[in-house]
Amino acid sequence: MQILNNLSPGTFDLHIHTTASDGTLPPAEIVALAKTTGLSTIAITDHDTLLGIKEASAAGVLHGITIIPGVELSTRYEGQAIDILGYNLDQCDDLEKTLLHFRNSRKNRAQAILDRLKEMDIHLTMSDILVFAEGGNIGRPHIGRALVHHGYVNDLRDAFDRYLADDRPAAVPKRTLHPKEAIQLIHQAGGQAVIAHPGLIRDDPLVHTLLQSHSFDGIEVWHRSHTSDDAGRYQALAKEFNLLVTGGSDFHAPPHQLGKMHP
Repeated sequence: MQILNNLSPGTFDLHIHTTASDGTLPPAEIVALAKTTGLSTIAITDHDTLLGIKEASAAGVLHGITIIPGVELSTRYEGQAIDILGYNLDQCDDLEKTLLHFRNSRKNRAQAILDRLKEMDIHLTMSDILVFAEGGNIGRPHIGRALVHHGYVNDLRDAFDRYLADDRPAAVPKRTLHPKEAIQLIHQAGGQAVIAHPGLIRDDPLVHTLLQSHSFDGIEVWHRSHTSDDAGRYQALAKEFNLLVTGGSDFHAPPHQLGKMHP
């Protein structure tokens, strides 16, 4: 079993979100936190954006932390959301162009969600949302935080349960890629494509089909939602398909913990 970049267990966290997407800590603060947590290598994997990597890399030099440039791309396959992690990204021109379209699409989606909320007598503006996006890609968590801030819901979970989850009244589908498109973009950028948190897909036969029919380089074996049994199954898949293995906390905000990859 080979871990990405030949890393040693316990030294890394390869799935982290910052304020460049839907995390609550800026990239530099994430790196400082990684230092105090005792990690030596982290990957910044914001949703559909590379905007946090430059700041994180500069902080990595300051704190002596190795930063792997990454991304988490949104895809759909047979109606199922499939997130794909890209690592060691280098030549990113085509990827950057695609992500710019995603950024604009996210703004349009956010406005459509606000329009639906308005029909339910919930009055938020784009300015209300941008306060929480802090210059990063706009996502549903930013709208959820605005709903909390303005007293429409009790907390972020309440916002999703009542309005923002896929089957709730304010939901608007987001633009996604086909997995093959995402993998191709990652490979063109010189990176490795890894299927993210397969346990959250809740369909192991589908995961097997994806690995069999797509040119993935790796699988995220360790994740804070994966049990030890899950990790064992995904290690077996890594062996079957000769894949690299990765792991990460999927950190967005406290109480998530950097480096914690088990429930």
